[in-house]
Amino acid sequence: METKAGDPGAFARFDLNRVPTPAFVVDEVAVRRNLAVLADVKARSGAKVLSALKAFSMWSLADVVGEYLDGVCTSGLWEARLARDHYKGEIATYCAGYKAADMAEIVAISDHVIFNSPAQHSRFASFLDESTDVGLRINPEHAEGEVAKYDPCSPHSRLGFPVSLLKAEHLEGVSGLHFHTLCEQDFEPLQRTWESLKPKIAPYFGQLKWLNFGGGHHITRADYQRDQLIAFIQQVRGETGLEIYLEPGEAIALDAGILVGELLDVIDNGMPVAVTDISATCHMPDVIEAPYRPAMLDERDDGPAVRLGGPSCLAGDIIGDYRLPVPAEPGQRFAFLDQAHYSMVKTNTFNGVPLPSIWLWNSDTDALRCVKAFGWEEFRDRLS
Repeated sequence: METKAGDPGAFARFDLNRVPTPAFVVDEVAVRRNLAVLADVKARSGAKVLSALKAFSMWSLADVVGEYLDGVCTSGLWEARLARDHYKGEIATYCAGYKAADMAEIVAISDHVIFNSPAQHSRFASFLDESTDVGLRINPEHAEGEVAKYDPCSPHSRLGFPVSLLKAEHLEGVSGLHFHTLCEQDFEPLQRTWESLKPKIAPYFGQLKWLNFGGGHHITRADYQRDQLIAFIQQVRGETGLEIYLEPGEAIALDAGILVGELLDVIDNGMPVAVTDISATCHMPDVIEAPYRPAMLDERDDGPAVRLGGPSCLAGDIIGDYRLPVPAEPGQRFAFLDQAHYSMVKTNTFNGVPLPSIWLWNSDTDALRCVKAFGWEEFRDRLS
């Protein structure tokens, strides 16, 4: 995958030596800018917009999110608890597989509980009452993903009930349909998905209250067709009579954060090879899983490439080859762009690699504060 973000924005003037490494630095001004774009889409289209905590759950900015959006969507009990304790507005919870032990609390916390299949809905009916707003995730069976393993509509997907199998009886007690089929995409894939899906679910519009178009919408990217999206949502609302929800996650924190690292050692093995205190497997696992090449702050256009890898013992802990903006020497600082979403929520301590600290910066006032610093106890306490 090629990242469609990587605008340095105000980070072009941020002094990387202001924070210890490794460290995430999030610009509150950039987050607010993204949220203002989403709030404008919300106001002009009439849709409700929820922030997807799975992508960006920096709850120190929960009040900021609450100023602009209608609430959050969560992926299970723990995210639902985070939403209840820190966020404002509606809470919509979807999980591919709920546990019975969690259901009572999930139902109590959530404004909307979305099931992955009619069988799951039926299995947990005893936890629901007439006040529970129930949704069903469907699989539109229309693939738009760039990478098959990340496409919820790929063959034999576990995510969502195949729309070709949907019957009226499956929607008894269901208020809305949810589908999530995009990943870092613009408006046209959404439009094509809807054109494919609409005739298959149109017979059920009269018994529904809402449609949720999920996430993966890169609405805050500069080249996203926002006016087309707004007109589209207005049209769908008019045709169906239903409320429309969007669940952007990445769009909230797009180009709003960097991950700062340091070169620890450099060797020559057919090319310069550098060990850094940023680990792909521990700090940016999507680099390996997707895979993709994260953009580097101020990377040069020419000069020798240096292969960067993490400090872990995993041979595949390789970030990529870069033309560094600094000398390839131990102690030099560098940063990867667009790391506030997903990277921050996916970090781990494999091999005892330390977790990056988390810093909040205001690029307007230049105020900088450490939101969270992790000690070795985080590694110790998750083990036995």
